[in-house]
Amino acid sequence: MKKAYVFPGQGAQFVGMGKELYETSPLANELFEKANEILGFRITDLMFAGTDEDLKQTKVTQPAIFLHSVILAKTLGEEFQPDMTAGHSLGEFSALVAAGALSFEDGLKLVYARALAMQKACEANPSTMAAILALPDEKVEEICASIDDVVVPANYNCPGQIVISGSNSGIEKACELMKEAGAKRALPLKVGGAFHSPLMESARVELSDAIESTRFSAPVCPVYQNVSTTGETDPDTIKQNLIAQLTSPVKWTQSVQQMIADGATEFVELGPGSVLQGLISKIDRNVTVSGKQ
Repeated sequence: MKKAYVFPGQGAQFVGMGKELYETSPLANELFEKANEILGFRITDLMFAGTDEDLKQTKVTQPAIFLHSVILAKTLGEEFQPDMTAGHSLGEFSALVAAGALSFEDGLKLVYARALAMQKACEANPSTMAAILALPDEKVEEICASIDDVVVPANYNCPGQIVISGSNSGIEKACELMKEAGAKRALPLKVGGAFHSPLMESARVELSDAIESTRFSAPVCPVYQNVSTTGETDPDTIKQNLIAQLTSPVKWTQSVQQMIADGATEFVELGPGSVLQGLISKIDRNVTVSGKQ
């Protein structure tokens, strides 16, 4: 009977996120203000009362979701006793801070560096992503490999739901072929660029320097990483997986299956939205799933 805490990624943001925490918890208030100081702008103003457009900017979205998730975990105090943690893409940073592998300050600095590096890579290489529904993983992989352009599986979200990533022309071609192969939907997403693909290489290089120079500790519990899908506790392995993550697929389905194989019976999502709760329920209906925000 193990409890796993999971942390959402980009796309879970909403205006008003974290406001109640800020107003009701002195610890949350202190940490949010510390974050404003570290970032050099009042991200809390954008989170609590900004516009959807404000929150959609990668340089705002990523630290905002990280802060909501991590501060929520910290306000749980003694109640927060994870047997394992994991996060979807950006959420992996939240999972690492919550498990004590990274300090709050270092985690926030890395997330902000990641957001800026990704924004830069998106501007240098206009590119996109698309959600493919109801095709077997192997078929999606086969079609991606057949296209003479950059197109790769980027997020294995749950059985029957994969997000692909690549050049605009490559994604357009892939969507046509996916539909011909029987996909229920092949839906281009409104995102800044081709996350988790080779087109993020410049961001990976930029972020790797920041990660290498940051101090990581052994976490209090295994952190199941997107790249390896296994519970990691070695700081050097964690670093290398984190660096590889920007150009590698998020293997969420496989990570959750591994957590269940390792004894997880209860999953709690911490942070904005409920996307991961839905995905975990589709991966295995026998586990208990809940969330706090």
